[in-house]
This record gives sequence, C-alpha cells and structure tokens, in this order.
Amino acid sequence: MTLAYKNLRLGELAAVADLNKHFYDDFVSYLKNNGYSSVFDFIKEKNNERSEAVILQYFIRELPEEVFLHDGIARPYKTNRAKWLFMGWLLRDAPAQRLQPMVSSMEADSVTARKAKLLSVVKETLIDHFPTEDYWTWYTFREVMIDRLEGSRRALKGTLFEAIVRRNLERVFKENKLPIEISKVELSLDGETYDVAVSGAGGRVLIPVKTRETMGGGHALLFTRDIHKSISVASNAGVVCLPIVIAESWSGNLSTLECDEFVYIDLNPNQIGQVEPKLYDMLSGLSGFFKEKCLK
Repeated sequence: MTLAYKNLRLGELAAVADLNKHFYDDFVSYLKNNGYSSVFDFIKEKNNERSEAVILQYFIRELPEEVFLHDGIARPYKTNRAKWLFMGWLLRDAPAQRLQPMVSSMEADSVTARKAKLLSVVKETLIDHFPTEDYWTWYTFREVMIDRLEGSRRALKGTLFEAIVRRNLERVFKENKLPIEISKVELSLDGETYDVAVSGAGGRVLIPVKTRETMGGGHALLFTRDIHKSISVASNAGVVCLPIVIAESWSGNLSTLECDEFVYIDLNPNQIGQVEPKLYDMLSGLSGFFKEKCLK
C-alpha cells in the first residue's frame, strides 16, 4: 500500500523562508560594499572591532523599500527587530530567548551599539565550528531559518492567510483612499466564523478565507460545503460576504455561490510568493465593490 503523505507544515515554512531570501541577499550586498566577498569572508574577520563596526552600521543603515523579513505566518517584522533577529539567526543563536537578556551587560553608548558588540562576540568563535563556505550559503542558512520560523509560527498557526489578506486590504484601501476599517480579529455570526471583516460608514463585508492544498477525495466535498455554508449564513443575515478561496484545481461551481463577488486563486497556498501578488491584484480590482458596499 502506498501512503499519500505531504508535510504541509514544512511546505508552508519553506515558502516563508524563500520570501526572506531578499533579506539575506541584501545583507550580502551590504557586506560586499564593505569589502567582504561573502558572508563567510565576513565570518573569517579576526578584527572584532571591525566586525562590531560593520554590524553596527548594518543596524543603522536603512533597508531598501522592497526588503522585508517575514515571521512564521509571512508577516513582515519591523525593521529594527528584523535586523536583530536575522543577525542572531545567521550567527546560529536565539536572539529573543538567549541573546536579548545579555544585551544590557555589554558596555556601549546605546542599545543598538550594545547589540552590535554582543553579536561580534558571538561571531568570534563561529569559524571554529562552521569552518567552510558551505555553512554560510543561502541554502544552508535557509534550513536554519526554517527552524527559527517554526518557533514564531506555533502560536500563530491558523492565521497565516488571514494576516496576508489583512495586509493586502490595508494596501488597497490606502492606495484608493477608502476610509474602511479592517477587523483585527475574526468575527462570528450564527455559529459561523469569518476570518476578516471590513466596515465603513455605509456597511460591512464579511470575508471567510478558505485554503486547501489538494482537492481529492471526500475532504474536497467538505471544503466546498464549508465555503457555501459561510456564504449562506451571511446571506441569510443580510450581510455581504466576499469569500476568498485559495486552492489548486478546486472543482467547486463558482457560479452557484450566493454572493456578488468572490476571489478564487488557483494555486497551492504553500506558494505564498506567487499567491500574494495575485491576491493583491484581485483585491485591487474590487476597490469599487468595497466602496459600494462599505461607503454607500
């Protein structure tokens, strides 16, 4: 008997890690501008004062607009935290759990300088344990990052795409100057849960976010029935519903949905890097719908 098995957790974490490659590449670019040919070349630096200065300047330096470090559910960290976490992970340590309590013991003029000094100390002996280039490539660091991302993901699992939907709605509303509020938490209506709700002076739209990696077997029927139930409950209550369905090869009949609009993305939800641009484009195309339903 053949066992059909897919590690969804690993697939999703790998997808988020791949989003973070831009952050790694930006750091490599920064090092090259400071005279190092690679991350390994920087790790080999024996002058601790020089290492500390390079790390401190990296913390001070502004990131390019398109460069973000994402957490376990693909939300971008704020810049300062992103740099601190990235450097801690890169140096094979735990920045929040182990390093943060040690920062105050460093002698320096600012918190940022103390962090740079601590990281230079951490870096000092790494060459003894990771002595070749292979340990410092993106592909090796990607494995480290996946492990670290899992820690941030445990408490947040289940809200991955809800967070992505909120982020893209914020962008669409801001770009179109629509005074529409986005709920920070899910809402319940007659026993049915809606992941996101948006509201304005003229009305509200409930948004169930449904994702599924494969569409085979009886579970596919349950998935489709779940979508229809969410829409039906909202419709019976007189509330506008906009379902967002992210599922590869979904066989549901879109024409039978009891709603004016819907978003369907025919992709595996693990492909976050491909899903999010499509999601933004489709939500952007619905700006008129949101204006009509929320601001009429």
